[in-house]
Amino acid sequence: MLAVLFLVGITLLFTGIGHNCWGWMAKLQFLPSLLALNFAVIIGIVLLTLLLGRIYCSVICPMGVFQDLVIWIRRKGEKLFKKKKTHKFKYVGEHKWVRYIVFVLSIISLVAANQMLIALIAPYSAYGRMVQSIVATASGSVTLPLLLTGLLTLIIICVCAWMWGREYCNTICPVGTLLSFLSRFSMFRPQIDESKCINCGKCGRQCKAGCIDTKNHKIDYSRCVDCFDCIETCQEGAIQFKMVCNKKSCAVKADEPVDEGRRAFLVTGAVVAAGAAAHAQDHMHGGLAEVLDKKAPERTERLVPFGAGSVKNFYDHCTACQLCVSACKNGVLRPSSDLEHFMQPVMGYEKGCCRPECTACSQVCPAGAIKPVSVEQKQTIRIGVAKVNLDLCLPAQGKDSCGNCSYHCPSGAIRMVRQQGSRNQIPSVVEDRCIGCGACENLCPSRPISAITVNGLSIHHNA
Repeated sequence: MLAVLFLVGITLLFTGIGHNCWGWMAKLQFLPSLLALNFAVIIGIVLLTLLLGRIYCSVICPMGVFQDLVIWIRRKGEKLFKKKKTHKFKYVGEHKWVRYIVFVLSIISLVAANQMLIALIAPYSAYGRMVQSIVATASGSVTLPLLLTGLLTLIIICVCAWMWGREYCNTICPVGTLLSFLSRFSMFRPQIDESKCINCGKCGRQCKAGCIDTKNHKIDYSRCVDCFDCIETCQEGAIQFKMVCNKKSCAVKADEPVDEGRRAFLVTGAVVAAGAAAHAQDHMHGGLAEVLDKKAPERTERLVPFGAGSVKNFYDHCTACQLCVSACKNGVLRPSSDLEHFMQPVMGYEKGCCRPECTACSQVCPAGAIKPVSVEQKQTIRIGVAKVNLDLCLPAQGKDSCGNCSYHCPSGAIRMVRQQGSRNQIPSVVEDRCIGCGACENLCPSRPISAITVNGLSIHHNA
C-alpha cells in the first residue's frame, strides 16, 4: 500500500498536481537528495538499507514500483487467460561487468558535471521523463526529443520488467548498485530454512530479481529488493524475513505468522520515510500565461530559473527529472534537445514569462539545482538583462506606437524615451533594475522574434 501511495503521488507530481500536498515525496529520492546534499534523506535511506535491505527500491523509488506493476499485470493476465505455460523467473548470476562499468561511468558523469548519462538512466529522472512525455503528448505541447526518449524509455522498461523482472534495477540503475553495497550487510533479510525446504523451486521461479539460488539455498542480498514474493509463495514456511543472528536467539515459533515480519518492515519503512520528509514543505504560486506564437531568440548566455544561483550550479545538479517542467504553469521551462544539456530544462519566454509571484519550480526541485526562494526574494534576484533590438522594434521603425514592454515590466526597468530626431518613443532598459523575468520579451508584438531579448547572467545577482 505504501508503495502504491508513492507511485501515485509522484506520478501526479509529474502531471503538475499536488506539489503543495505530496511534493515531499520527490525530496525523498536518493540521487536528487545526493546532488542537493540533503543529508537527512541520504542518512535516512542508508540506515534504512542497513536495517532492512533495499526497501527503498520497492517502496520509495517510483521506477521500482512501476516495474512491480508491470510484473503484476503480466501475472494477472496469465491467470485471467488461464495460460497453461506461464512465464517464470529463474536464478541468474550477477552481471558484474555491466553493473559496475555503468556505475563507474555514472560517477564520472556526476564528477565531470555531465548529466546526460544520469538523465537517461537514473530511475527518478527516467520515470519523470516517461510520465512527462505522455502528459505533454496529451496536452499537445510535447517536443520530439522528449517524445522519443520518453516513449523509448517506457518501452525498454516495460519489456525488461515483463521478461526479466528487476533486471534494470540490478544491472543498469546506479542507485540500485550503490544500495546493493549496503544491503549485503542489512540486519533483517529473507532467509531460507533448509530444514523446512522441500526443494520445490517455487521461490526462485517467483523471484522477480532472479537472486534466489534454489539449488544451493542461497539468496544474493545485493540484488534482493525485499518484495517478499518468495515468502508469500513458500507454502512450507521455509523462507522468513528475520534478523541475521544465531539460530537460538532468532528461532521463530512454528505458529508465528510469516506476514508479521513484512508488516513490521512496512511500518518501520513508513516511519523512517515520514521522519526524513517531515521538514519538507511545498508551496505553489503562479498562474497561466498567454501562449504566443514566437521563436526562441539567440541568447548570449542561457537563462536558468530564479533560485539556481548560477548557470553552472543549475546544470551541475539537475538530473533532468522534469519535475520543474511539470510545475511551471507559465510555459517557461521545457526539456532541452541539445546534446550538451540533453533533456535538462531550458528556459525561454516564447510561450510565457516567469511571473514574479510564481516560485513553483524552486519549491519542487529535489536535487538542489533550484534552491527554494520566496516571492519577496525572487523580486530581488537578477537572472538576466533585457536588450532592445531597434531593427525589430515597431516604434523605432515608425510602424506603431507600442510601449507593451514598458507597461508590463514588473520592476520598472523599461522606460519609453523619445527617439532622437523623431516624435516616436522607443524602449530603453535600466539594466540595474531588470531582473530577467521575460515579461517584455514575451509580450512584445514583434514576430517571430521579439524586439527585446533577455540574455541570461552566468551568475545571478541581487537587484
